[in-house]
Amino acid sequence: MMTPRKRGVFNILLADDGSEHARAAVALVGDLPLPSECLITAFRAFTSTQAAEVALLEQALAQTCSQLQNKGLQTKSELTLGYPAEKIVEYAEEHRPDLIVVGAKGLRATLGILLGGVAQQVVEYACCPVLVVRAPYHNLRRVLLVSDGSAYSQDAVKYLGKFPLPGGVGLHAMHVLQPISFPVMIAEPPYSGMAMVEPLPVPEEVAAQRAREEKEGQALLDRTVKNLKTFGLTATTVIKRGDAATEIIAYAKDQKIDLIVTGSRGLSQFKSWLLGSVSRKLVHYSGCSVLVVRSAESA
Repeated sequence: MMTPRKRGVFNILLADDGSEHARAAVALVGDLPLPSECLITAFRAFTSTQAAEVALLEQALAQTCSQLQNKGLQTKSELTLGYPAEKIVEYAEEHRPDLIVVGAKGLRATLGILLGGVAQQVVEYACCPVLVVRAPYHNLRRVLLVSDGSAYSQDAVKYLGKFPLPGGVGLHAMHVLQPISFPVMIAEPPYSGMAMVEPLPVPEEVAAQRAREEKEGQALLDRTVKNLKTFGLTATTVIKRGDAATEIIAYAKDQKIDLIVTGSRGLSQFKSWLLGSVSRKLVHYSGCSVLVVRSAESA
């Protein structure tokens, strides 16, 4: 018998700058089956050049709160002066929400999430999980959990297990094996003066190693599915091989995934960019929303 889902009290910090993606974030939060005790803080930071617009900004936050209150949710608003990413992270450190929700692209952004953009910086430096929402938002029907077997992935499984997903969501669990490397032989044909690269036959031991990797990957996914079942969730599994971010993004596009869930160690202890991290690439390049779950040890 499946264990009923246990939902924690989700206090949410909702960054709202009035952009299309922020409106999508508000709509998504409003669709979550949140417990009645949940408090949503509609948060906006403004710069000194916007000082004359404070009354309008307060009105916009009030409209956001009203929209969520119509869903039966408790809300409050916070308007503060300062750089958005910095103020969002500072507020989260002080109040420790269970989740930060931010739009993928701000009101003044025209090129998507750029290096150092607000959403990217919040993901990198926040002390708690961050949900980056992309417009257009319709609903949450398909969720993709990616796992590499690390402690960060295990944290993502636990967090997703208590996350208030709408009923009827289709959950996929994915693991990406390392790319296949073909052994090659360098040959130089007579009189050509040019080297040619010829693929060597794949040795039986290499094929056996790949089979072992696939078996281990499936075992990892089986454990993931088993852990999800303890939270009342069921998932289908998929194994891919190649560059992790590339395979995840391609699968999400093909399967029309609405939300990717991934673990990350974040940057609270390392104030520098984690170049090449899978979670960072997913936030930057994915065509859907992404939930990045920070490791408890780095919070």
